[in-house]
Amino acid sequence: ELLPEKEALFEFKSFVSDPYGILSSWNSSNSNHCSWVGVSCNSESRVVSLSIIGGDGYEEIWGLENLEVLDLEGNLFTGKLPFGFVGLRKLRVLNLGFNRLDGEIPVSLSKCVGLEVLNLAGNKLKGSIPDFVGSFFKLRGLYLANNELNGTIPAILASKCQCLQHLDLSGNSLFGGIPHTLGKCWRLRTLLLFSNMLNGEIPRELGQLHRLEVLDISRNFINGVVPADLGNCIELSVLVLSNLFETWPNDRNKREKLSVMLPNVANDEYNHFQGSIPIEITTLPKLRVLWAPRVTFGGMLPSNWGSCESLEMVNLAQNGFSAEINGVFERCKNLHFLDLSSNRLSGELDKKLSVPCMTVFDVSQNLMSGSIPRFNCSVCPRASPLNLDLGEVYDPLHGYTSFFTDKTRLANHLPFSFANLAMIHNFSGNNFTGPIRWLPIASERLGKQTDYAFLASGNKLTGSFPGSLFGKCNKLHGLIINVSKNQIAGPIPLKIGLTCRSLRFLDASQNQISGSIPPSLGDLKFLSVLNLSGNKLQGQIPASLYRLKYLKHISLAGNNLTGAIPSSLRQFNSLKGLELSLNSLSGRIPQDIVKLEKLSTFLPDNNKLSEQTPAIFTNARSLSSNDLLETLSLNGKVMNCSDIPGNHFLNSCNTYTLSASPNLTASNGDQPKTKSESGFKPVEIASIASASAVVSVLLVLVILFFYTRKWIRAARVQVAEPKQITGFVNIGVPLLYENIVEATGNFNASNCIGNGGFGATYKAEISPGTLVAVKKLALGRFQGVQQFHAEIKALGR
Repeated sequence: ELLPEKEALFEFKSFVSDPYGILSSWNSSNSNHCSWVGVSCNSESRVVSLSIIGGDGYEEIWGLENLEVLDLEGNLFTGKLPFGFVGLRKLRVLNLGFNRLDGEIPVSLSKCVGLEVLNLAGNKLKGSIPDFVGSFFKLRGLYLANNELNGTIPAILASKCQCLQHLDLSGNSLFGGIPHTLGKCWRLRTLLLFSNMLNGEIPRELGQLHRLEVLDISRNFINGVVPADLGNCIELSVLVLSNLFETWPNDRNKREKLSVMLPNVANDEYNHFQGSIPIEITTLPKLRVLWAPRVTFGGMLPSNWGSCESLEMVNLAQNGFSAEINGVFERCKNLHFLDLSSNRLSGELDKKLSVPCMTVFDVSQNLMSGSIPRFNCSVCPRASPLNLDLGEVYDPLHGYTSFFTDKTRLANHLPFSFANLAMIHNFSGNNFTGPIRWLPIASERLGKQTDYAFLASGNKLTGSFPGSLFGKCNKLHGLIINVSKNQIAGPIPLKIGLTCRSLRFLDASQNQISGSIPPSLGDLKFLSVLNLSGNKLQGQIPASLYRLKYLKHISLAGNNLTGAIPSSLRQFNSLKGLELSLNSLSGRIPQDIVKLEKLSTFLPDNNKLSEQTPAIFTNARSLSSNDLLETLSLNGKVMNCSDIPGNHFLNSCNTYTLSASPNLTASNGDQPKTKSESGFKPVEIASIASASAVVSVLLVLVILFFYTRKWIRAARVQVAEPKQITGFVNIGVPLLYENIVEATGNFNASNCIGNGGFGATYKAEISPGTLVAVKKLALGRFQGVQQFHAEIKALGR
């Protein structure tokens, strides 16, 4: 009696390409098929569950009439979705998610009337969602996300699936409105419709979903007023109305459709609402995440947030809210993410806000005034991750906190990750006044695994750099400070290198800082960016800076520095940008500066440097941006492009500044006079005009030539796939492909520490003191799963 099931399994195996030997136990010598890998049987030795990982390519499944669970998620199965579901009438769970299946959802699937979970997410399925899905009256979870489905959401789906708890249709091209009949799915707990092309208003009937815990409708074309009826969803924990972090769709058809609807929009949010957020929503008792940046909300900032005991994350950035925030969020002691940036908020900050305990606090680009207070925050609550129990099928809240928080870090261009705890407090772009006496970070948030960014540029801050500002620095893993474009005066603390060795980024440009550059800056061994441009610094550049081996950018432009450029600069092996413009530096540029292989920007213009300087750049290969040729005054002589002959690597006459400082302009007395100032002769003017006309005609012809070539080749151009980076351990540093290439020297052989059957392994110092092993997989090299596991385990040794 069991022979047909064995034959069915053997037939299934014959359709599967098994490069890793996963199904090696499926053989005639092993008579007990219930012991085969991935096979589970009932008490009568009937196959009830089949779970395979590592296969590639299959067609049909026949002869397993008792099969209840078919789990083939995360394989490389390609082709059409199989039609052999007719005989699987007992099937309860069908999981074919994250394969490479295409085509439409077959009608034969409608025979599986007992389905409770259907997961087809992460494939390339096309067509519309079939109406027969509504006939699965036992269906608890339907996951069709990240496909290429179009059409509307079937109304019958909502009217008949009374057991439906989890519905994920995100990442498709669905259009039309959100069916109001979804309000009849009274058991629904998660509703994910983001990243489609849905339009219309939010149906008021969704307020009937009293068990709803997660609602995400971002990245659609929803408009109108947010209904107050959502306040009836008393279990609602996460409400996402917009998401500025998602990239432009990879699906070409969807891109084309969106480009027609929004021709001038690339990476933007399409949902636009009227009015404000109803008080019925802000006072929901279990609300933990409210995410609604840039959705054209306006009016007064909601002031009633109920008891807000559960509130953890609020993002209302880039809207049109006004009013003050005093007395609004003081009671929200568990709030660790608050972004109100780019609104019209005014008034002063209340010292009762628990800012020192917040992971992200951002009120930048508003109209706030007063001083940055010393916030009263005696005890910080223990951070609790979003881990609601949403059943054994799926947890849609997993990753919301880390995703939103880490994307905020990237949006602020901060060079750290949120591995254990990282904090951003952004006060930039307001009218804050007074001195900065301390960093608003709680003592219990300090630790060797904590990165902290204090951003307060573009205010009216005064006072000096007090030593207490850096007093907590050595208790942090990394400190980032940006207080540029203020009115800070006085000297830089002499012992800054001793009291703040974890300082990684310091931008104090465009202030009124005076005195000399303290030699102790050379003790900031992890410093990567130093910008002191646009101040009143005097004296010489200390030679001790050569000890900053991780320094990538340094700008000292627009000061009163004198003396020579230190020859020790040649030891800046990581230096990419060096800006020394608008000082009184003299002597020659050190010849060894051209040996800095990573230096791409060098701006020494408007100093008193030697005329013999250009000769050293004849063989410079790394510089791509410089204004040496255009504005450098060497004893009154203006250098031209032809003054550095024989070098095809320099981006000649290209002016680029690191600080982009509008105040860093030379005075009239410092600027060299050009021919245009002294006047041209008539013959010269006529010659120039004729030459310009000829050059213009030639330029137009060249542009037309290249444009025509590009148009002809357009059909053959394919978009390169992004390089994929997989991390097996959270090391606290973002793993980007560009960082990996840089850290391994473009996978240089000198950094290769091993070569296995699946590719070479390289050592890479991703950040100061963080050394990792990187395996670069070679396509087409396979030696079995055990060998692969052995090589991966060896990475951490």
